[in-house]
Amino acid sequence: MGRALDEHPNLYVDIDARISELGRAPYSARRFFIKYQDRIMFGTDTTPRRDAFRIYYRFLETDDEYFDCAASHHLQGFWRIYGLFLPDEVLAKIYTKNAERVLLAQVESSNAAAAEATTQNKPDAEQKPMPEMHVPRTVDFQVTGDGSDKAWEKATWTPLVRRGKTGADYTTRVKVLYSEKGLYVLMDATDKLLTATMKEDFLDLWNEDCFEFFVWPDERQTIYFEYEISPLGFELPILIPNVDNRFLGWRPWHYEGERKIQKATSITGGPKESGAQVTGWRAEIFTPFELLKPLANVPPRPGSRWRANFYRMDYDQKRETSWDWARVGLSFHEFRKFGTLVFDE
Repeated sequence: MGRALDEHPNLYVDIDARISELGRAPYSARRFFIKYQDRIMFGTDTTPRRDAFRIYYRFLETDDEYFDCAASHHLQGFWRIYGLFLPDEVLAKIYTKNAERVLLAQVESSNAAAAEATTQNKPDAEQKPMPEMHVPRTVDFQVTGDGSDKAWEKATWTPLVRRGKTGADYTTRVKVLYSEKGLYVLMDATDKLLTATMKEDFLDLWNEDCFEFFVWPDERQTIYFEYEISPLGFELPILIPNVDNRFLGWRPWHYEGERKIQKATSITGGPKESGAQVTGWRAEIFTPFELLKPLANVPPRPGSRWRANFYRMDYDQKRETSWDWARVGLSFHEFRKFGTLVFDE
């Protein structure tokens, strides 16, 4: 099945009545589910019965050992099964997000991903080059959220491109600077509605309006840094190891003092409130290199090259729209498709 999924980018599978086989090989099954998390959908092959569904949930969500799965459908052997204990972000895709994308006719992003996958199989000369962005050097300045400091005049706006042909027709652009102490990122976006209700840091901000950037300083390591910020100013900084397409993030250790990110947001055309009607919003972020020091090639020097990408999510009218700088497929975590930041003198 893995070979089939690799060869056919528009192929999706569900798990109908197969947990008795999957659950007898929990280690390899877990690796499979995480690797193909964007292509697997929930299914049962039985009528909606509470006792049956509970077995499926137990199989997918817990690390329970050697339990009877007969109530889920019927016994297909004399063995018992083991739980996969899948991460929350993988469960969300299997339960709902993948089905919404496939069954609700939101096919544009899938077609774009298929085209991207086809491009990856072309000879190098035919592949679209990955984008590059030159990053000017600056002295440190205070982050205000509106990008009003004159230092930003050194950088040029770089647009993000909407993924798919439908969704909100908004513009999104970014600027990047660096200093001796850290990396500055400024995002500017048009908008009509602040679809943001979360009012704490470290939540799953990507499920509402947010801006994201990923930096991968050294290609010899499959570890990169992800940062998300909502229009209301709440943040999610995480370090992510990606080994064989398995990625799990963790919070930066001792996220305080000189290691803590400075960030601010500003709103145009309305108040900074959940559900407010607006004309746009900005996010300004300073990431200290002290925070990134677990990664190699940090801090950058003039001439250094980091792989990176920038994203935006918007959920106006309950419709998901996303933008990126370097085009990736269904997952933002396709880090080998990131663009490149070139640090200038």
